[in-house]
Amino acid sequence: MRLLVTGATGFTGGHLARYLASRGHEVRALVRAGASPEARDALTVAGVQLVEGDLRDEAALARACAAVEVVYHIAAIYRQAGLGDDEYRAVNADAVRAVVLAAAAGGARRVVHCSTVGVHGDVEHPPANEDAPLRPGDIYQVTKLEGEVAALEAGRQAGIDVVIVRPTGIYGPGDRRLLKLFRGVARRRFVVLGSGRIFYHITYIDDLVEGFRLAGDVPAAAGRTYILAGGEVTTLDELIALIAEEARVPRPRLRLPAWPFWIAGAACEALCSPFGVEPPIYRRRVDFFTKSRAFDISRARTELGYAPQVSPREGIRRTLEWYREAGWL
Repeated sequence: MRLLVTGATGFTGGHLARYLASRGHEVRALVRAGASPEARDALTVAGVQLVEGDLRDEAALARACAAVEVVYHIAAIYRQAGLGDDEYRAVNADAVRAVVLAAAAGGARRVVHCSTVGVHGDVEHPPANEDAPLRPGDIYQVTKLEGEVAALEAGRQAGIDVVIVRPTGIYGPGDRRLLKLFRGVARRRFVVLGSGRIFYHITYIDDLVEGFRLAGDVPAAAGRTYILAGGEVTTLDELIALIAEEARVPRPRLRLPAWPFWIAGAACEALCSPFGVEPPIYRRRVDFFTKSRAFDISRARTELGYAPQVSPREGIRRTLEWYREAGWL
């Protein structure tokens, strides 16, 4: 098939584009002019065709979407200091509608849109499924939920299938979001805030990209929403213990109460945000230690045939090995 992946110079999109190309598909990637040469080269070596352009450029979207069968829309603005709400909304919501309409105009049969389990906020009664309450907690999560709505509305308007995918915490070789956790534990510099008994549900990148592929292929997925996560749920304490064991270091013992850091984070954000400065501490980092995230993937298992293969221990081992080889630890 001829496929398009947006966000292919990022961690998830890059893995997905290369995975689809390895399965014999003709894969295109919409790539911004400022994308890193390393990311571009990795795609080119994998046989991915690069189409220069931005999500907000209608002509570039039309070129990228021409005669493709499935569009995997992964591109998004994650959390960055100094960005206004309008910038998040332009990419995470408004551009989603443009992608779906361009895909329909180009003849695609389906758009698979990457959202996040963050739209559910803190999970009060874990594990949560796709029908759990939606309580986004910051502008990133708010605009990702707006993007879901925009995708489904545009799909209905243009007569094209839309599938929503909500991944949990993604990790694996090349990931930078959980690098601080891995590095902190491996270097014996990690401090646990709070009890550590909250759930943290991770997803290894190889399992996730297979889930995306299934969301693009399975006919019955049209119009559905799926949570994609690993097959096992751990508490934060259990996750940290696994990283320590695989890194062959003692498990972190220092624990501090979370609430003083949350207050300090709020103060730092208030002082730094107007100047576009990354706060030394912010509430979202504290939320990592205090908000429970555990999810039920029964719908994806039953309807897509999604069957995650990589256990947390194996995924952590592979990730640590890659970090060591890359010099990131």
